[in-house]
Amino acid sequence: MSKPVFTHTQDQLKQIAQDMLRFAREKGASDAAVEISEGGGLSISVRKGKVETIEQNRDKGIGITVYIGQRRGNASTSDFSEQALRDSVDAAYNIARFTAEDDCAGLPEAELLEMAPRDLKLCYPWLISAEEAIELAKRTEAAAFAVDKRITNSEGASVHAQQSHFVAANSRGFIGGYPISRHTISVAPIAGKGAKMQRDDWYSSQRNAKKLADPESIGRYAAERALARLNARKLDTRKCPVLFEAPLAAGLLGALVQATSGGALYRKSTFLLDSLGTQVFPDHIQVLEDPSVIGAVGSSPFDDEGVKTQKRDVVSNGVLQGYFLSTYSARKLGMQTTGNAGGSHNLAMTSSLTRRSDNFAGMLKKMGRGLLVTELMGQGVNYVTGDYSRGASGYWVENGVIQYAVEEITIAGNMRDMFRQIVAIGSDTLIRGTKQTGSILIENMTIAGS
Repeated sequence: MSKPVFTHTQDQLKQIAQDMLRFAREKGASDAAVEISEGGGLSISVRKGKVETIEQNRDKGIGITVYIGQRRGNASTSDFSEQALRDSVDAAYNIARFTAEDDCAGLPEAELLEMAPRDLKLCYPWLISAEEAIELAKRTEAAAFAVDKRITNSEGASVHAQQSHFVAANSRGFIGGYPISRHTISVAPIAGKGAKMQRDDWYSSQRNAKKLADPESIGRYAAERALARLNARKLDTRKCPVLFEAPLAAGLLGALVQATSGGALYRKSTFLLDSLGTQVFPDHIQVLEDPSVIGAVGSSPFDDEGVKTQKRDVVSNGVLQGYFLSTYSARKLGMQTTGNAGGSHNLAMTSSLTRRSDNFAGMLKKMGRGLLVTELMGQGVNYVTGDYSRGASGYWVENGVIQYAVEEITIAGNMRDMFRQIVAIGSDTLIRGTKQTGSILIENMTIAGS
């Protein structure tokens, strides 16, 4: 593992954090929290073999939150000089002075904080030059063009390499931080000509660049996806089973997180209000959150407030076991934080019915006749009611075999029903960001077509 090139060391960031907490105490703050980050990276894109953009970024920033009792003020700066640090503390303090009291405001209780953070090995710097990145992107795009003459154009290929580090600290004794990295190769080829053109894309994203898929396989697969969409048809309106391809299935897991997040719950703006301990999914469904997976994108020893993260069952046998709460939202609900300030950690959705044979082809067979969805458009989810309606494209399936591509359709249902009607989860498991699942088969949805 190469070492990233940062201007400041972790120890220097920790010293700055401690200085700011001291400035806040001297000012008269009853509590304070600070986060300092610094990072840099390279982003390049090519299109039709020519370089379109080269971006080098270096950034740094400090955010300080000051409490005067239960009044809260926040300020930020990108200047690390002592005067700028003092000015930021003054600004946050003055904001807090004129803010209304909030009986839920304040830092987490000291016993919930992670005082000895584990090293989860989350940084694998990719010290790649612009020339090397350009060559990788060109190889990715060239592989897409080489698949078939019907690949006529491209929206481009890109390579991103990013590494950063941070330190968070508060006046209750917590201080911790670590470096992180995230690297990506992507491409979006276009098949066909004129009004019948179709596009698709594919990417590989990892903390460790050595684990990225090779450029040629990314390019080939993206091209095959675009070609498969040629000669797409419309469907008439009907009700049928719907199979969400694994990359989209992760979005259903994201919907669960949003619907059970503290902010939505205390505002009473979710269809899963008061759902703790109730059957939300069929009894074969499990959702596990594990923040401690070595090297994973969603791993962290503590959340954005310094609260220790925990491995837990979010859903067990279809029953919702836990919400996603920060300190503030937990207090609003009369509960305790779940260590999810900043969002969910590695979430895996599984079914006890899944067998090894339930790969992508196996899931098509299981569906038999219905719609395979490979792209969704628009937002179209009302989290208050659970109503779901999104533009979609994909493939019509008969006898477990793809028959033809379909486009310009809308799929509709209600999230509560969709969750309960999950028939199967495939063994074609894919990780997208912090979510992991296979393809998801839903028993029945409405397809609005021509």
